[in-house]
Amino acid sequence: MADQHLIDTFLTGPARSVVGLGEGARGGSGVVIGDGKVLTLARNLRGSELSLAFADGRRERAKLLAADPDVGVAVLDAATGETPPLEWSDVDAPAIGTRVFALADPGGRGLRLTEGAVASAPRSLRGPRGRMLEDLIEHTAPLPRGSGGGPLLDEQGRLLGVNAVRLAHGFILALPGARIREHLPELAEGRARAPRRLGVAVVPGGVARRLRRAVGLPERDGVLVRAVEQGSAAERAGVERGDLIVALGERTVDSLDALFGALDAAAADQPVSLHVVRGVEERELHASLEAR
Repeated sequence: MADQHLIDTFLTGPARSVVGLGEGARGGSGVVIGDGKVLTLARNLRGSELSLAFADGRRERAKLLAADPDVGVAVLDAATGETPPLEWSDVDAPAIGTRVFALADPGGRGLRLTEGAVASAPRSLRGPRGRMLEDLIEHTAPLPRGSGGGPLLDEQGRLLGVNAVRLAHGFILALPGARIREHLPELAEGRARAPRRLGVAVVPGGVARRLRRAVGLPERDGVLVRAVEQGSAAERAGVERGDLIVALGERTVDSLDALFGALDAAAADQPVSLHVVRGVEERELHASLEAR
């Protein structure tokens, strides 16, 4: 357990930067990362305005600057006053056994401070939008429900990541600071990355190969289209249910992650070639991708 001196240091230092998310949010916590800037989880937000509870007792209104649901974070604009921003850790992937501390103010109901350790090598998890979240930090600092968005700190009180997912048996996953910092400059300026959108629901490559084999078709790497969204770029291009997408632009598509990578690399304002296999016939379609 942490000694009393270290606890006092955290309570008078990093804890001052933690905020609770109240009205206009689904609960959760946030952390001050700059003058007028608060970082939290994108999923914590219900609208573009909400209330924040600061450690000094102040309550302020905040507005959403920008959110990136694929990364999982959002930046809020709020009057942070004299609240000091947390310093980022320069450690990208803390080793197993590294001592860590979790802070939270769940929904503004009061500060939580817990201690734990990094429990595994960096983890990967597929997010709710299908994209793979990489280099997640799994740790054992316990947190109550509604703590998502609070900071994970090293022994020096520096920001390692943002707590995001509760696992079984008390483990927590935190979004890594290095990944978040890649997107902070544009988010802090109110600009969010606009991923390209095709408008299909797909079956992963391994399942697609088994399904093709089951109906007597040659196996082929790709992602199988199980649904096409009405009015989408895919529908306009002529994509049909049952098509196997094997390439987009100059990139081969042999997995869901490869499809996301190809979409990210494509321009939103120019047609892109889309290679599909329909039965045994290969076709080249052309899609004008949407920016979501």
